Amino acid sequence: MIVVATADFELYHEVVTALRERGVDFTTVEPGEDLPEGTTALVRGVDDEGAVPGEADVAVVEAEPGDPRAAVDAVAATLRDGEGRTVVGVDPGDRPGVAVLEGDTVTAAFQVPAERVADVVREEVADAVDPLVRVGDGARLVGARLLEDLSEVPVELVDESGTTPYLGTGARGMGDVLAAVNIARREGERIGGREVEPTAGELTRIQDRSREQSEENRAIDADLARRVAAGDLSIEEALAEHADDTNAS
Repeated sequence: MIVVATADFELYHEVVTALRERGVDFTTVEPGEDLPEGTTALVRGVDDEGAVPGEADVAVVEAEPGDPRAAVDAVAATLRDGEGRTVVGVDPGDRPGVAVLEGDTVTAAFQVPAERVADVVREEVADAVDPLVRVGDGARLVGARLLEDLSEVPVELVDESGTTPYLGTGARGMGDVLAAVNIARREGERIGGREVEPTAGELTRIQDRSREQSEENRAIDADLARRVAAGDLSIEEALAEHADDTNAS
């Protein structure tokens, strides 16, 4: 657990804000209070006087006013135990690839339906000290929904051009997962959301997918396709609503 203890109100606000932006769990105590059980790192101000009871047994990072991110980076690094930051790469699409890296090591990989990606990512970063998610900039609608669903985790949007490798014999179906690995290793732009209006072609592709999944070989209408694009409905839910509307008429 990270603990913040400083008498400098401005520094306190800066550090707490930076920790929240990074999605790092922490708590706070007043200077002079005992550190909570399980404390592994303490952030305090360079001008704070007097020892915090228990600080001798934890990593101590002194923060400079006006530069909270340096302290947050330092304290996060002390908690990674040299294993490297947890970075999750996502190659969006109809069946997105997801890759989890600890430093340079790939520790997990998935290929799941688009509506399951956010849940998988949350599960993989739940215990990470300072996680980062990198999402490829293709498949605009899937990527935009994912950015919205993962608002509590730092996310970077990555140029995914050239991330899908050539697949030799026997490697068919691995392209999205391998692309996710490359996306995880490529720096992107920190982003909090992405407003995307679906194009006519994207709506048509959603309607085509609904026809493929329908037992009656029927497609949803454009209004339902737009709601699917926005993430308000899954294709299965849109098909059920379309069937209800058809039966009612």
